[in-house]
Amino acid sequence: MSKILLETINLKKTYKHVNGNINLFNNLNLKINQGDLVALVGPSGSGKSSLLHLLALLDEPTKGDIKINNIFTRKFADVEKDEIRRKNISIIFQDNNLLNDFTAIENVMMPSIIKGENTENAKNKAKTILKTIKILDRSQHFPRELSGGEQQRVAIARAIIAETNIILADEPTGNLDYKTSKEIFSYFLKLKKLKKTIIFATHNRELANRADYKLFISNGDIKRVNARQ
Repeated sequence: MSKILLETINLKKTYKHVNGNINLFNNLNLKINQGDLVALVGPSGSGKSSLLHLLALLDEPTKGDIKINNIFTRKFADVEKDEIRRKNISIIFQDNNLLNDFTAIENVMMPSIIKGENTENAKNKAKTILKTIKILDRSQHFPRELSGGEQQRVAIARAIIAETNIILADEPTGNLDYKTSKEIFSYFLKLKKLKKTIIFATHNRELANRADYKLFISNGDIKRVNARQ
């Protein structure tokens, strides 16, 4: 039986707006297993990014709780959330979130360095991953010297090197061409074989249909839809 890595319990999120409250989720209950490859789909503004931020403990739910590795997180202090993210969650942001004063390879090495890994080992790991996603030749360039697609690949490499069990990705192939998008997704499939849990928001129907299943978000509701059909 698969282990449940991520679970939401009666999760609710309400945003205050000048025109009235916006309810994105109400009593949301999800169970996501180790090794699941899940596509978050839905129209723009439906709450895909908001849900990823909640699951990453970067935003507070209005009500309910989130369990990660069977640990309730609602009452965690910021330092405890930082620790659980460091150990369990890698995030690929829509805007890449790279450190501008560091080269591509230094950005990728950062999670390993933070964990106290030897610098040389961290560099060798980073080189291997950058080579796999075909951007090693840009390893000494700074983010401002990279295209949007290249920055996104560096962000993906940084998430991979962290070796966490959960990867949350917000439009991870949004700035990539068709061929590169398929190559990146093939790497997600390899990570799935290593029992990594990957949840990615996407507008790419083809990639969404290759997930284990889709979570369709619309009008604050989430419906599970079988992919590969």
